[in-house]
Amino acid sequence: MTDVTATTDTVAERTLGIILVSSSAAVFGLTGVLTKSIHADPLTITCWRGFVGAILISLYVLWRRRRAGKREPLRLGWRGWLLAVEGALASIAFISAFKFTFVANVAVIYATSPFIAAVLAWILVREPFRLQTMVAAAVSLCGVAIMVWSGFGTGNLFGDGLALLMTAGSALYMIMVRAFRDTPAVWAGAVSAFLLFILGWFVTDPLAVSSRDAILLATFGASFALASILWTEGSRLIPAPESGLLGSAEVPFAILFAFLFLAEIPPVASMVGGAIVLCAVFAHAGRDWLRGRSQRPASNIS
Repeated sequence: MTDVTATTDTVAERTLGIILVSSSAAVFGLTGVLTKSIHADPLTITCWRGFVGAILISLYVLWRRRRAGKREPLRLGWRGWLLAVEGALASIAFISAFKFTFVANVAVIYATSPFIAAVLAWILVREPFRLQTMVAAAVSLCGVAIMVWSGFGTGNLFGDGLALLMTAGSALYMIMVRAFRDTPAVWAGAVSAFLLFILGWFVTDPLAVSSRDAILLATFGASFALASILWTEGSRLIPAPESGLLGSAEVPFAILFAFLFLAEIPPVASMVGGAIVLCAVFAHAGRDWLRGRSQRPASNIS
């Protein structure tokens, strides 16, 4: 009876994890739509996204600490501050990229961040990476090259470049999170959002926005916090390969929302390149997921 109850609890946790991570991908997919719907400049958007998001994420972090019975102060140290600053810079490039190119381009280029992280980890810390990752990275690079090449002679090349810069920054952030295991990454994310608010306050005029934009900016910050919290809670309940596979759904969600809410249809070259990248991403994540399922102990299956 105890084994049956434990199995039921495990299945319920896994189902909840799948729902939470999938919901996180859907909410993250709204980023491009919200960015393009707000008339304010990118720095003002990151400022208010950071302000609202940082407050909500901070409340979540404090709630998690209290629930876990932890009372030690939240010290970032130089590693945590480095994470916060690097994350803030990547966020600025991320938001700016949506203003200068198609939502699909940014979403698809960003989907290659795990592969870029693998390459950077090999270059910086000589971390070995698998053959399947190398193949997937090469295939996705071809897809990105097609997308970027289509931007020559149009106004989208600068946005594609920002998306590439943001993706490299996000990949570096992943490596730093793995290297700085003792650093509270979620708290560093909240501090990063606060840094964006401070920067925006001194560089631009965040109060010079319309009431419509103010509502959208608050919604943007809340959606950013919600997506981060959903992913954090969901990823605790399911294996990392499964979490990565479900998280990849952010890309088709972003493209779908851009079509539904902005009537945005990228050029053929972007769709071809995007299809190549998505095939590489889902094939790589799916292979990891299948391997993870096959390696589960027989006792968990029976």
